[in-house]
Amino acid sequence: MTFVRRTLLAAAAATALLAPLASVAQDIKPRLIRFGYGLNEQSNQGRAVKFFAEQVEKASGGKMKVRAIGAAALGPDTQMQQALIGGAQEMMVGSTATLVGISREMALWDTPFLFDTAQQADAVLDGPIGQKVMAKVQDKGLVGLVYWENGFRNLTNSKRPVTRMEDLEGIKLRVMQNNVFLDSFKQLGANALPMPFSELFSALETKAVDGQENPYNTILSSKFFEVQKYLSITNHVYSPWIVLVSRKWWDGLSPAEQKVLREAAVASRDFERKDTRDEAGRALVELKAKGMQVNELSPMEAARMRTRLTRVNAGIGVSVGMDLWNETQAELAKLRARK
Repeated sequence: MTFVRRTLLAAAAATALLAPLASVAQDIKPRLIRFGYGLNEQSNQGRAVKFFAEQVEKASGGKMKVRAIGAAALGPDTQMQQALIGGAQEMMVGSTATLVGISREMALWDTPFLFDTAQQADAVLDGPIGQKVMAKVQDKGLVGLVYWENGFRNLTNSKRPVTRMEDLEGIKLRVMQNNVFLDSFKQLGANALPMPFSELFSALETKAVDGQENPYNTILSSKFFEVQKYLSITNHVYSPWIVLVSRKWWDGLSPAEQKVLREAAVASRDFERKDTRDEAGRALVELKAKGMQVNELSPMEAARMRTRLTRVNAGIGVSVGMDLWNETQAELAKLRARK
């Protein structure tokens, strides 16, 4: 074989190897992705969106750029969801609780005292049950990629420590625009009022509401300690966030582009959960240092609240479908048995 022929064959082989890579590169087009979120840039949510943006840009060779738009500049979760459905916005991350009006199965995650630990939540959310619930939004014009962690929710208020169920009586408590949260806190005796997160600080400052409930990280990053004196550790609900894409926009992407977003989303999920959990411990220490009066609900009082909410939980089962409810309870029983 002549030198020239060997050179030509080697060049042809190299071209054949590079062809799939070139094809993938051609399948990724320059795109600007508007990614909306509710918290500020310095929050755990803001850091995770930035991490996601970096992953997307790197994996797409700089072609796909994510424009992170925080502090609810594109509106509350419900408004952004409609923008995604209509194709006016590409991506967002928000609470699963605000999706219940679009997909009733999302109410499963609002169940009071559903998870005992974050590890149980990870196993269920990332497993078949979580994926089944996430898939339900596709027919509504949304694509779910991953669940991030908001965390266990706890109560704050400006009136008094909540050490027992009766302490909630008469407290005007802001809750998300979600019937399960409304019903739960009404059952526990609070005057539950739905309100977008973007309006909450002002409402607490003017005493339009007395209190709210969120994870430590959000309480700290939103500076609620400036307008709230009491923090009661109740861990009453584990609250996930969900990363969503506009179905209209998603369907126009190539498989290579979809792969970039899916893989970046999984990487961001792992980053965000670790970051959020590390921050939660620091946040509680800092909230105490900021002057918040902190008390922990006793196991006996938590059990009383659980019992009071039996009717609410039964309603969730009916709403999400008893098959899904029973499957979830069976999976949780298995997870708890592994302790």
